[in-house]
Amino acid sequence: MRRSSALLMAVVLTSSASGAAAAADAAPAATTRIAACPTGWGSLAKSRATATTVPVRDVRTGRHACFDRMTVDVPGAGTARLGYQVRYVDRLLQDGSGRPIAVGGGAVLEIRVAAPGYRPETGAPTYPGRAGRPLPGVDLTGYRSFRDTRFAGSFEGETQIGLGVRARLPFRVLVLDGRVVVDVAHSWGAGR
Repeated sequence: MRRSSALLMAVVLTSSASGAAAAADAAPAATTRIAACPTGWGSLAKSRATATTVPVRDVRTGRHACFDRMTVDVPGAGTARLGYQVRYVDRLLQDGSGRPIAVGGGAVLEIRVAAPGYRPETGAPTYPGRAGRPLPGVDLTGYRSFRDTRFAGSFEGETQIGLGVRARLPFRVLVLDGRVVVDVAHSWGAGR
């Protein structure tokens, strides 16, 4: 009888330990899936060689769980003719003059959208940014990656923006209907 009880107790303890180990192994996997952020964007320059004469109307930003986003609105441009160049630079140099523009943060992304910030037929501005100044209407309070924005100007059909970020972080560029989107990740890792 004692032998049966001891054997039964050993079976119960072994089953409990196995179940606990399995549960412990499963828990991190579920947590990782929930907290996972996109990876693989990289920090090398990204570009798309096409252009439009449809002017830039607005630049806005937004916060997301895994990245901060800047959107350059070019309504009416569609997707086929929206071009860009986005790259990390040591310092932002204004097109035309070569004048350096100070941008706060640990690293600077130069964003060039191949669309003017003015009406090509008259030269009248369509975007209210002023060279060397922060982007109008953009408040970066509470952002994890973004630190500063500067309008560099619009010269020869291209609009140039400096985006100060916390560090040289991975980014991606998307072209959606009438807008160029730049997402900068909060970190290099897969977690938040």
